[in-house]
Amino acid sequence: MPAPDPLAARLTVHLDAAALWHHRPAYAELVHRAHREGLAGASVFHGVTGFGAGDPKARPPGRAPHLRDHGPCLVIIVDEERRLRSFLPCVADVLAETAAVATLDQVRIHVPARLA
Repeated sequence: MPAPDPLAARLTVHLDAAALWHHRPAYAELVHRAHREGLAGASVFHGVTGFGAGDPKARPPGRAPHLRDHGPCLVIIVDEERRLRSFLPCVADVLAETAAVATLDQVRIHVPARLA
């Protein structure tokens, strides 16, 4: 009988792709910090449309919107729950300044059985 899939946690940060942190995309800063902290993995997903608490009220004048730098954006980071909880204070400054919303939930990591 195969071993059960191990438990882990997923931190999902919801923000606007246009959100900047010191002239750099906030999503890039979050991934950089996750990598620096040695977390297991991080990915960025850009949405086409959406709305929520982190919506920008106005886009800077003269800035042409591109799919990559506007609209909803998710940064998903997976690791052990205790490591993600320890990581949250490390990014509190970015979350607060960009009106990002973070959720933390338990997940199971599926590890497929090796083929013989």
